[in-house]
Amino acid sequence: MVKNPNSNSMSKAESNRKYWKTFNGKLMMTYNNMSRRVRGYVKPHLYNGLEICDRKQFYKWSSTNESFIHLYKEWVNSDYNRSFSPSIDRIDSSIGYTLNNIQWITHSDNSRKGSNSRWS
Repeated sequence: MVKNPNSNSMSKAESNRKYWKTFNGKLMMTYNNMSRRVRGYVKPHLYNGLEICDRKQFYKWSSTNESFIHLYKEWVNSDYNRSFSPSIDRIDSSIGYTLNNIQWITHSDNSRKGSNSRWS
């Protein structure tokens, strides 16, 4: 079956992009990115083998975390400006993604923090 290019239905890619902007989609994308890092798929010299919290614990913690809720609303209100996107930060970069070592900050602040720590 060939899809009509003039159809008003959303493509799978468009649907995925829309989902990643939802509250649950943002949490899923963030956890997947954390998981890929500690399994060595992304910058293994920095993340491979670090501890990661359980997915359900992360979702529960995040969905009740005032910082995440506030940042998520600000990101939506900014029309999904990447600078305002909620981003998970490891407080101590030598420790993994454990609930006592992570916090929600903006993508912009997290990028700036990473840039500054490279030169410390």
